[in-house]
Parts: sequence; structure tokens; C-alpha cells
Amino acid sequence: MIWCVEDDASIRDIEVYALQSTGLEARGFEDGTSFWEALQKQRPELVVLDVMLPGIDGIELLRRMKSSPELDSIPVVMATAKGTEYDKIQGLDLGADYYIAKPFGVMELVSCVKAVLRRCAPKQVEHLLKAGGLIVNLDQHTVTADGERVALTFKEFELLRLFLSHPGIVFTRDQLMERRAAMKLREEQLEQAVGEVNADTTDEAKDALDEETAKWEADDAALTQEENDNAETTRRLQ
Repeated sequence: MIWCVEDDASIRDIEVYALQSTGLEARGFEDGTSFWEALQKQRPELVVLDVMLPGIDGIELLRRMKSSPELDSIPVVMATAKGTEYDKIQGLDLGADYYIAKPFGVMELVSCVKAVLRRCAPKQVEHLLKAGGLIVNLDQHTVTADGERVALTFKEFELLRLFLSHPGIVFTRDQLMERRAAMKLREEQLEQAVGEVNADTTDEAKDALDEETAKWEADDAALTQEENDNAETTRRLQ
């Protein structure tokens, strides 16, 4: 949700409409006081903030937001008719992410908002296992070797993950066979559950699949923990 704080109703309506027409959710505020009160209950993705506002002005609102640990991460675009260098520097020094001077084009505003959202979006942390040029992405279930994609079966991927998760540890044949049996059972259960959902698209069937998936993830975590414990015991005996 993008919040537009602008006392001029015509400009505020245009800002909100322009953002909504490009697929973004937007809401308008006519003064700083109502915006600040709403901010105590909800958190927008980004704020388009005018400087000259009745009640609490934009500079004071920006100062309050950036001094609050709960609000300082919200991106702020300053949008105002005051285009002097001093006003820009003051807003940017207080922590504004961008400064756009009136009059501005509608598409300029939309492009500015989207650019700031992209820049401020939290980076997704990837869970990777690496060994030389070999990289295993646990989130995407992909494997690359020196940048080239390697196609693996489900069992091959799980075994590779096991080995890379415990470098320097030798696993017994019994341990590997136990792991293989567990993977085969999970594969069969997954295929059966997916088949049932394809045949029955009701919410109950989908909920059942989600429940089974959560159970498999818990079982996998327990098995991984057991392997870690065994690996640690082996390490101490070496």
C-alpha cells in the first residue's frame, strides 16, 4: 500500500489514481495529523510526502519517521512545489529516499515510486551449499557446476545435499540406505497426494496436501538432525 500525503485534493486524487491504475494499492491523506495517526496502526510500503501540509508539515513527519525504530525503514519520496536546493538537501539529509519537485508528470511519479520500491525491497537470502565450483541451491532445488546447470533426480539431489552439509564426514552404507528409503517413501507419498489434489480440487484436499507437506518437512528436519548428531559423534571418534 502506497500512502500519498497531499493537502491539494486534485493533486492527491491524481496521485492515488495513477498508482492504482498501474496495479499498486494507494491511499490518500489530506493533512499530516491524520497521516501520523494512521501510521500508529498500519505500515505502508512507501510514502509520497508533501512538504507544505496543514497540521504537521512534511519535514517534521519525515524527522519523526526516521527517528522511530518502527518506522525508519519505510521508504519516503518527497513531493513538493518547493524545488530549491536547500529543501532538497534538508529532506535527503533527514533520510528521504527520493525527491520529486512539482509540477511532475504522472508517469514520472509512478516510475519513481516503483524504482524506490525495487531499491528498498529486502534481498532474499538464498540457502546455498558450495564446494569448489559446485553450488547447490536448497530453495530452488538446483545444482550448477562451474556455472553450468546439472540435472539431478530427487534422490541424487538429496544425497548431494547430505554430503555437502557434512564435509569431511564418511557415512556408512546403512546410514545411506536409511536415507534412501526415507526419500523413496516421501516421493511415493508426494505423488499420491498430488494425484489426489488433481482429482479433487476442493479446499479440503488442498489443505490435506499442505498438512502432509508440513509433516514431511518436519520428518526431514528430524532426520537431518539425527544425521547431524551421528556426524558429530563420528567426528569426535576420529
